[in-house]
Amino acid sequence: MSLDGHKKTKSVIVFISLLLAIEGLDEIVDGVMGVTYPLIRDDLELSYVQIGLLLTIPNTVSSLIEPILGILGDFGGRKLLILGGGISFAAALVLIALSHQFWSLLAALVLFYPASGAFVSLSQATLMDLEPHRHEANMARWALAGSLGNVLAPLALTGALTLNQSWRNVFLTLAALSVCLLCSVWKFPIEGVKVSTPMDMPEFSIQKGIHHVIYALKRRNVLRWLILLQSSDLMLDVVRGFLALYFVDVIGISGTQASFAFSIWLGFGLLGDLFLIPLLERVQGIQYLRLSVFLVLCLYPAFLLLPNITLKIIILGALGFLNAGWYSILQGQLYTAMLGQSGTVMALNNLAGLVSAFMPLVLGWLAHKYGLQPTMWAFLAAPMILLIGLCYERK
Repeated sequence: MSLDGHKKTKSVIVFISLLLAIEGLDEIVDGVMGVTYPLIRDDLELSYVQIGLLLTIPNTVSSLIEPILGILGDFGGRKLLILGGGISFAAALVLIALSHQFWSLLAALVLFYPASGAFVSLSQATLMDLEPHRHEANMARWALAGSLGNVLAPLALTGALTLNQSWRNVFLTLAALSVCLLCSVWKFPIEGVKVSTPMDMPEFSIQKGIHHVIYALKRRNVLRWLILLQSSDLMLDVVRGFLALYFVDVIGISGTQASFAFSIWLGFGLLGDLFLIPLLERVQGIQYLRLSVFLVLCLYPAFLLLPNITLKIIILGALGFLNAGWYSILQGQLYTAMLGQSGTVMALNNLAGLVSAFMPLVLGWLAHKYGLQPTMWAFLAAPMILLIGLCYERK
């Protein structure tokens, strides 16, 4: 290999490493937020309805803003969008740490969600453009980076609490790490890595980008993957927002013990992501997905019904292992269906997210009115919808 070729390969490896590091950091933040909800709830005296609003309103606002960011990402100027999102990302973390009431926390999250879209989602889209024919495999690597962040999140919180530190200090530390990563991205010549998409044409405009989005929503295959993606999120990110509360309020264990159970779920999810990368080299992702969805459909009721805490945690670990590949495979299929329009995929995900964004609010209202224990059964809808959709794909 020539010297120039070696430098180019090294540049691409560093670039990919930075993109994966961005995902890892984002999942650390997301994981810390999930396990600190009991602490935040007690500190700010929040109700279940307010928690539902915190999970719903920022996501809804972001779903209105991020489609435009995705279209602009295909149009050009991705580096500016990623860097601007990173600055807002770090600022939002500082505001979360300084929040002392519901409205200030809500405002910080309203800033954080679209900032994460620009900083993280466009980084994912850029990674997908590097190898257009390995979407599932690269999504598996992306998910692995996220799982590492998820595993570190509750461990970081547990360590901070052991050292008598507040959850606020954890968010301030994450803000500092965000600034360090942002500086690395800032110095890196992103323009030096060729990202080939059909949107690079000079005549492309925002209006044409919107037409691409509308046309894509009319395609049955694209619409099906969007529906399955949003449905799978019910058993992924949405349930994560309620798991710690379930163990504290329903099972009756302490916040530290709930953090440990949460770590088991995320740890086995990490093992599932590690297992998925070599698996996708041997079998089709859809085949594995059908099996894992069926097993989750069988195990989740057992998790809710069995009274023994040890058995619950064991089953929780199995659930984390089995649903590890859901997002990677489904998102990879969507990128393949929209080959060459990775930014538009971001726009489609957020438009679809406008519908599913109200799921946490509905679940929060159900928990407030009927209790958290019966509300947890609603998450069973995720594997049921996926199994139906995947059987349709097989037909």
